[in-house]
Amino acid sequence: MDPEFWLERWSRREIGWHLDDINSHLQEHWPTLGLPKASLVFVPLCGKTLDLLWLVSQGYQVVGVEISQLAVEELFAEHRLTPSITRAGRFQRYQVDELSVLCGDFFDLEPGDLGQVDAVFDRASLIALPPAMRARYAARMQSLFPQGMETLLITLSYDQAEMSGPPFSVHRSEVETLYRERYRIDPLASFDALPESAHFQRRGLTALREEVYRLKPLREAALTE
Repeated sequence: MDPEFWLERWSRREIGWHLDDINSHLQEHWPTLGLPKASLVFVPLCGKTLDLLWLVSQGYQVVGVEISQLAVEELFAEHRLTPSITRAGRFQRYQVDELSVLCGDFFDLEPGDLGQVDAVFDRASLIALPPAMRARYAARMQSLFPQGMETLLITLSYDQAEMSGPPFSVHRSEVETLYRERYRIDPLASFDALPESAHFQRRGLTALREEVYRLKPLREAALTE
């Protein structure tokens, strides 16, 4: 799955993952991270999600990364925002006040591209990637944040034989495999998402669960125990 896949999906408007509402799990569970206001939140593979603007509205600085220039431009245009556009390494940085989005490939990110990040919100990154790329994604996150980073992670789990991704199924066992060496993994919520997902039912799914996790760096977790 190369960058052209996502660019084509955006150009053809095949963006079923985009929600027209703020993610309810973000609103409910983000306060559990206990971040001070003005903390910098990183949102990988952000598209044009409204979650970026919600985080800003809560008093945070926000930096996203998105490969599709079309998605980035629509994000700002749809909210009548005029960003400054500057070059930042291999990325174009679109910025308005506390919100900035780096347009380019997540896998090209270097630590200096993001600034001093305090937390991560991952709703549509891990599940957007096939298995081999998920391991690569986790490795890149480790290189960006060697000490770990407070993270709110949302995944979907289902029988992958019933539906091809994306979004891909990521079971708890895989979350454990990817993150347990560096994080304490706290399950926050798990519920049946199929009744609210008619488009997935049409694709053949007979069961679908949405899972919410808090990933807390082990060093920080030890200090609070």
